[in-house]
Amino acid sequence: MFEYAPAPESRDVVDIQPSYGLFIDGEFADGTGKSFKTINPASEEVLAEVATASEEDVDRAVQAARKAFGTWSAMPGSERAKYLFRIARIIQERSRELAVLESLDNGKPIRESRDVDLPLVAAHFFYYAGWADKLGYAGYGADPRPLGVAGQVIPWNFPLLMLAWKIAPALACGNTVVLKPAETTPLTALLFAEICRQADLPPGVVNIVTGAGETGAALVNHPDVNKVAFTGSTEVGRQIARSVAGSGKKVTLELGGKAANIVFEDAALDQAVEGIVNGIFFNQGHVCCAGSRLLVQESIATELLDSLKRRLGTLRLGDPLDKNTDIGAINSAAQLAKIRELSDAGELEGADRWSPACSLPDKGFWFPPTIFTGVAQSHRIAREEVFGPVLSVLTFRTPDEAVEKANNTPFGLSAGVWTEKGSRILWMASKLRAGVVWSNTFNRFDPTSPFGGYKESGYGREGGRHGLEAYLDV
Repeated sequence: MFEYAPAPESRDVVDIQPSYGLFIDGEFADGTGKSFKTINPASEEVLAEVATASEEDVDRAVQAARKAFGTWSAMPGSERAKYLFRIARIIQERSRELAVLESLDNGKPIRESRDVDLPLVAAHFFYYAGWADKLGYAGYGADPRPLGVAGQVIPWNFPLLMLAWKIAPALACGNTVVLKPAETTPLTALLFAEICRQADLPPGVVNIVTGAGETGAALVNHPDVNKVAFTGSTEVGRQIARSVAGSGKKVTLELGGKAANIVFEDAALDQAVEGIVNGIFFNQGHVCCAGSRLLVQESIATELLDSLKRRLGTLRLGDPLDKNTDIGAINSAAQLAKIRELSDAGELEGADRWSPACSLPDKGFWFPPTIFTGVAQSHRIAREEVFGPVLSVLTFRTPDEAVEKANNTPFGLSAGVWTEKGSRILWMASKLRAGVVWSNTFNRFDPTSPFGGYKESGYGREGGRHGLEAYLDV
C-alpha cells in the first residue's frame, strides 16, 4: 500500500473571529445569555466564543422576521429568486473558505465538506431559486401563500447543508426565517449570515440565533412562529411534536434512522463494498440515513465480509484538514461516549467486534471504523441509532426474510438494495417501509429529490417539489 504524505488544506483561507454574536434584523448583536465556546473536535482547540440567545433574544429575532415578512412575501417571486441566486453564487465563490470552516468546527474530512457538502449547499439554493416564481405550478393550488415566520432547528452532522435544506425553500416560498444551528457547530451558519449581508438580503429575512436546547425550545414554542422545521434526534422530535400540538403551527420532523443496506448474492460485490463503506463510514457515521445495518445474503456473507475488511484496512483516519483523510473526528465528547457505550453493549450481548489496525490521535475525539458480526435483531446495536462508524451485520436467505428484517425497526428513513435484477429492486422498494430506497448506491442526494421518513424517523419531506409544501399554506 502507498504511504501517503500529508496534504493539509490551509487554515489561512478562513478568518475566525474570537467571538460571535447573534444575527438579528441584518445586524450582529450581543446575546443576553451566557456565551459558550465552540471547539475543533480533532484537537479540542477552542475556535471561538459564541453568544447564547435567551428567550428575549429569540423574541427579538422572531419580531424582526415578522416585520420583514410583509415586504418579503409581497415581493414578486422573480425578485426573491434573484436573492437566492445571488446567495448560491456567493456560496460557490466562498466554497473553499466554508469547507475549511465546516471541517474545523465539525471534524469531518475536508474531502467530504469540499466535494459533497458545499456543492449540494449551492445546488439547493440554485434549485429553489428556480421555484420562487413558479409556485403556482408546483401542484399546491394556483396561488399558494407563504405561512409567515419559520423557526428552524438544525443538527451538527451537516451544519451548512441542513441550513440550505431549511432556508432555501422557506425563502423561495416567501417566508422569513429564524434559524438555530447546533451548539457544537455554529460557525458556518454565522458565516452564512455574512453571506446574506453580502447578497444584500433585506434585514430580518434570515436571522440566526445560537445556543443550546433552551434556545431551540424558545424558538419552537414562540407564539408568533408559524412553521417549525427540525432535524435531529427522535427524542427531541417527540418533545417538539408534543409542545406544538394544538398550536396551529405547521411542523416537519426529520429524525433518526437505522437503515438496512441489503446485499443480494447477484450484486456486484466490489461496487456493494464501496456502497457499504460510503453508507456507514461517510461523515464518521454521523448520518441519520446511514446504512448501519448490513443485511447480506447468507451464500455470499463470508466473501463479502472478507472483502469489506480488506477495504476498511485501507481507510485513513486522522486530521480532517488532510485531503487524504477518509475518517475524521467524532463531533463531541458526548457523542463519542454514546458510541462507546453502544459498542460495549454490542460485545456484552454477544456480538463479535472487529476494527482494522489503526492508531488514534492522542488529542481530540476519535473512534475506529468498527464491524459487528453475529448480531441478533434484539441487540441494542441492531435497534438503537449509534450515530457513529459502527456497522451491524445480519444475514438472510430469501427476499421475504430480508424485507422482514429490514422493516423490524421503529425507524423508517432509508434503505439500500444491491442486486442486478431491476424487478427485485422495484419489488423490494414497494415492500420496504423507508422514505428513501437507494438501488445499487447509497447516500446519494440531489436537491430535486424529496427526502424524509416514516414512523420514528419523522414526517414531512425536504427537497424537490415536495419540499415546498411545508412552507406554503395549501
